[in-house]
Amino acid sequence: MEMKKRISLELRNRKPAEVAELVVDNCRSSDGEVEGLTDEYSELEILSMVNIGLTSLSKLPSLPKLRKLEVSDNTISGGLDTLAEKCPNLTYLNLSGNKIKELSTIEVLQNLKNLTSLDLYSCEVTTLDEYRESVFELLPQLTYLDGYDQEDNEVPDSENDNDDDDEAGPPGDDDEDEDDEDDDEDEGSEGDEDEVGLSYLMKDGIQDEEDDGDYVEEEEDDDEEEEEDGDEDGVRGEKRKRDADDEGDDGDEDDE
Repeated sequence: MEMKKRISLELRNRKPAEVAELVVDNCRSSDGEVEGLTDEYSELEILSMVNIGLTSLSKLPSLPKLRKLEVSDNTISGGLDTLAEKCPNLTYLNLSGNKIKELSTIEVLQNLKNLTSLDLYSCEVTTLDEYRESVFELLPQLTYLDGYDQEDNEVPDSENDNDDDDEAGPPGDDDEDEDDEDDDEDEGSEGDEDEVGLSYLMKDGIQDEEDDGDYVEEEEDDDEEEEEDGDEDGVRGEKRKRDADDEGDDGDEDDE
């Protein structure tokens, strides 16, 4: 798809002045120049033109608010001096995969006073001796080159988004800790209840056994009383029998 047509589609019924970000990657520039962009895109802050066949940025319009420019995987070999004039507030420039061979080609970027990050990955210039040291010396405003600072610390873009979260701890951790504590307390309480319940049951069991023993003893006492009663009845029966015999004897004597 041609670059002009792609830009027209990306507008999506908006006016150029209403566009803050424009991505036209993988379309095609017919003559290696920027096409379809005008000064009307005055509010544009992010522009991505990756792999569209660019050989020059000389026809880039004035974009005073542009902060981020992605032009990787093209065949740009020079003409970067126009950037300071057209995009004075540029802070990020990605030229990786282009035909940048000499340090003198990027020397003109000194005029981009706000430029803090430059990417030249896969450009031939990166094969030069002391490449990184030379670029940082040539462009003192830079903080990051090819994603790393002078101490080889990686760009913390992704980390910045998580700094607050890291300091405060991952969301929900405190709640989870509190829940875990509550769960532990509940489990402890349940354990205590189980122990109390078991002790109570054991106590009841002991009392039941004692009660059963008492009951048996009472039954034994009743049996003994019955035996004693039986013995007493037997004694009384024998006494009555002896009395009857005595009366019989007295009767016989009277008859005589």
